[in-house]
Amino acid sequence: MVRSTIIARASDALPLAASSDDEQTEQTLHEHKQQSKLIFRRITPNAEPRCSIESGAYTLHYLIVDNVVYLTITDKSYPRKLAFSFLDELSKEFATVYGPKVETVRKPYAFVGFDTFMQKTARLYQDTRTATATSESNLDRLNGDLQDVTRIMTKNMEELLWRGDSLDKMSHLSTSLRSESEKYRKAARDINLYAMLRQWAPVVAFGLIFIIFLWWRFF
Repeated sequence: MVRSTIIARASDALPLAASSDDEQTEQTLHEHKQQSKLIFRRITPNAEPRCSIESGAYTLHYLIVDNVVYLTITDKSYPRKLAFSFLDELSKEFATVYGPKVETVRKPYAFVGFDTFMQKTARLYQDTRTATATSESNLDRLNGDLQDVTRIMTKNMEELLWRGDSLDKMSHLSTSLRSESEKYRKAARDINLYAMLRQWAPVVAFGLIFIIFLWWRFF
């Protein structure tokens, strides 16, 4: 289920809004909320726009849209599709209500009033069966981005925060993989072309010789 949500400005990690959590949730998720602050500080223009970071019994999912980071903490078993569908709904409403003001605010939690919408939306996503039913249209809209959940970068919190790994490095790795994949596709095309040339070269050569012979014989 969705446990807690926080929204921050990507450029400087300034918190803009957060869900109002009860005392028990605050205690349970204290460490993970500290981790979310570290994640916000690691965000750069080259960071992956969608990422799921596993941390113990929970997963921190974040979405970056227009210099705003939407991060939610869910149970580890909670479906990633639903987590990102939830974040996408938040991002669209937040952009509509506060979009032009994001770059101008200077104090933390300037948009605390957005908590009402976050809590209302989170309740729809608390139960996976209910969330799946109520978010079908939203998931259809996101199908192009989320149908293949392997596109969402997944990282372990320990690797990300304590072993010197970075969101930039994750982005570079993703870019490198795409580049290597393109190289392999190009190599495959070249191999296929070479094989086709080897297959048809004798036939073409014979045809040219035959044409030359006919030209010499009759002209």
